[in-house]
Amino acid sequence: MGDIAKPVARKQLPLRPAGPDTVAALLDWYDRERRDLPWRTPNGRGGRGRRVDPYKVWLSEIMLQQTVVKAVIPYYEKFLRLWPTVDALAAAELDDVLAAWAGLGYYSRARNLHKCAQAIVTAHGGVFPRSETELAGLPGIGPYTAAAIAAIAFGEAATPVDGNIERVVSRLFACRHPLPGAKREIKRLAETLTPQRRAGDFAQAMMDLGASLCSPKKPSCLMCPLQQDCHAHALGIAEQLPVKLVKPDRPVRYGIAFLALSEDGRVLLRKRPEAGLLGGMLEVPSTDWGDDWLPVDQALIAQPVRADWWSVPGVVSHTFTHFRLEMMVMRAIVPAETGLTFWASPDRCRWVPRRDLHAAALPTVMRKVIAHALKEQ
Repeated sequence: MGDIAKPVARKQLPLRPAGPDTVAALLDWYDRERRDLPWRTPNGRGGRGRRVDPYKVWLSEIMLQQTVVKAVIPYYEKFLRLWPTVDALAAAELDDVLAAWAGLGYYSRARNLHKCAQAIVTAHGGVFPRSETELAGLPGIGPYTAAAIAAIAFGEAATPVDGNIERVVSRLFACRHPLPGAKREIKRLAETLTPQRRAGDFAQAMMDLGASLCSPKKPSCLMCPLQQDCHAHALGIAEQLPVKLVKPDRPVRYGIAFLALSEDGRVLLRKRPEAGLLGGMLEVPSTDWGDDWLPVDQALIAQPVRADWWSVPGVVSHTFTHFRLEMMVMRAIVPAETGLTFWASPDRCRWVPRRDLHAAALPTVMRKVIAHALKEQ
């Protein structure tokens, strides 16, 4: 944890405690400057405070977890084209949902999305519950998402706190306790501001402020509608908040992938177990991911088909939340009628034509492996 510099008071009007005037100033700013996002109601007359479809709010909030808005929008629009209602999503095949999600990362979100849709249809008659408590009881919906849906979709006086809101609140109140320990205090402070009316607009205004002006580095304090109330700005420590503990370096794991390409242009893929990392997604068969490289003769025990394998020069790297993966790739051309060996888990393997790989439920790391293996062709 870095030390906070000695406060440097700025010359300004006396600070007022954050309260109703702060909320009013932020909502005025939001009415003028809000981001135009596809899951929001139209701006302008009649749009202010109007309820939105809870299905759209829920879908966007699940996708936005650990992912930036720019990356989410095309996935959100694709999902709405494929499954325009929660009933349609509940009736979809999980493999189709995973395929549509491929590339967005954190794939447990997609599995829980599907489970949640089914729970809403079977237990709630296809109608989203309104309360935070009921929402938090659904698969994949945690405290933040439950509060966001309750506030944005139903106008409940709920207080969602994401990374952007966390940053705004910690600066507004000059909260110097380090994260993650300060999360409960930041939540309590945020709750003191949540209005009874326009709670959803207020939450989205806080998100927009954190995503635009109150950025992690070099916040635009001179343009901020809350500058007059911001204690961190007055003390000259806005850039240093929120305080975060230094994260340890990610460990590195190693594996060897086997890309089998048939003479008729198909690639051998394997479905991962439903539980665990990348559960239910497709993969290029590989060794287990361990703490060191396996010797080639040991790695070949995991070969999915009997073939003459050769090593593709270079290494594929991919960073997960808790570790970094380094993968060497072996490649082989096999006859079209090639069968699978015992080690390949044949019940989970399938041959996929290369022309159909774009639609397969392949996570980003496996698309990297395939691209690396085929780059010389």
